[in-house]
Amino acid sequence: MSGLVFDCDGVLADTERDGHLPAFNETFEHFGLPVRWSEDEYADKLKIGGGKERMASLFADPEFVRAASIPEDEDARRDLLARWHRTKTAAFKRLVSEGRIPPRPGISRIIPAALDAGWTVAVASTSAQESVQAVLESAVGKEVADRVPVFAGDVVPAKKPDPAIYRLAVSRLSLDPADTLVVEDSRNGLLAAAGAGLACLVTVNGYTRGEDFAEAVLVVSELGDPGRPPVQVLANRSGATPGDYLTLEDLSACVQGGNP
Repeated sequence: MSGLVFDCDGVLADTERDGHLPAFNETFEHFGLPVRWSEDEYADKLKIGGGKERMASLFADPEFVRAASIPEDEDARRDLLARWHRTKTAAFKRLVSEGRIPPRPGISRIIPAALDAGWTVAVASTSAQESVQAVLESAVGKEVADRVPVFAGDVVPAKKPDPAIYRLAVSRLSLDPADTLVVEDSRNGLLAAAGAGLACLVTVNGYTRGEDFAEAVLVVSELGDPGRPPVQVLANRSGATPGDYLTLEDLSACVQGGNP
């Protein structure tokens, strides 16, 4: 296999519940905004790709706009969003540096092994570049992270489920789409990968387990690690035959005959 491309949030680590949600709420408190997202409310916000875009959804609520004295001018709103998002990104990075967001099972095992096997490994995410880099370095260490190119934030005009981020990664890294596997955790991410003509393995999390993953070649509870409970295989349309945890051979089998 030539390419292995990971999403960040929910794939490299369970960042949404333990990182992004508290960072959003800390930012709202910092700016004195009359909103705090519950876990259920945030689950709904996850249908929107991108942190600034999730924050911008608050502008659709006239009561919030009045209570927070949000300006009507679009340029002023963009500046406001940028300030909010910078503060939120700093809060998120602090949570990562404090060790509050450990990597998901299998990540610190699979990524170095894939690199050592000669695969091109990358990360493609709708989150801010700084946040993604922080999570990656926390998950695999700086030495390994330095070998993994990151495509994130506003490097493309449209975010997932638009396939632009994956098309960019394939183009920049000269990957063969027929020999590249994406690892995602959400339907939006799966649709982005499928739209770019890439096979996709899904590792679900608490926010996404109930979503529709019909286009995925393999759906599992996690990548797994030796000594952990066996992974749960929720759907398998590939040639992979996972054991207690996924191996590089399983990932290769997901691509062989598994493209959408």
